[in-house]
Amino acid sequence: MIESLTQQIERLTQQLAKGLLKQGGTLAVAESCSGGWLAKVLTDIAGSSGWFNGGIVSYTNMAKQRLLNVSEGTLNEYGAVSEAVAGQMAEGALCVFDADIAVAITGIAGPGGGTVEKPVGLVCFAVKQSGKSVCSNSKKFAGNREEVRQQAVLMAIQLLAEKVID
Repeated sequence: MIESLTQQIERLTQQLAKGLLKQGGTLAVAESCSGGWLAKVLTDIAGSSGWFNGGIVSYTNMAKQRLLNVSEGTLNEYGAVSEAVAGQMAEGALCVFDADIAVAITGIAGPGGGTVEKPVGLVCFAVKQSGKSVCSNSKKFAGNREEVRQQAVLMAIQLLAEKVID
């Protein structure tokens, strides 16, 4: 039987929670195009306050700057949908929530807003662990707005799981 995206998200989130609890670690998130979906999935788990410190939905550039300390220069040079901005978002979330690990998501979920250089479906991710360098990457997802956002949530959880789960 093929696991649906929802089932994959639920399974991996449970594994992530167990890994964080085992390590005594805490998590924070910074979301843009996912609009809080990742935080919702994390807090669907009873007892998530034992490992999830919080999240910020920073949809505008102003919110990214004020809430996550993303630099105006980085936004101007690379644009909001970039690995550089995702990296600063993750660093900001780690600091704001005093967490051990943070993930950031920023992208173009569509249906509009895409360009040749940054098409609809492009999502940039970054993971920042305390005392380590930011790890960032980008992925182009297919589908409608909801499908792109759901795939982005799954990817963020997968990236976290790679860092946390033994």
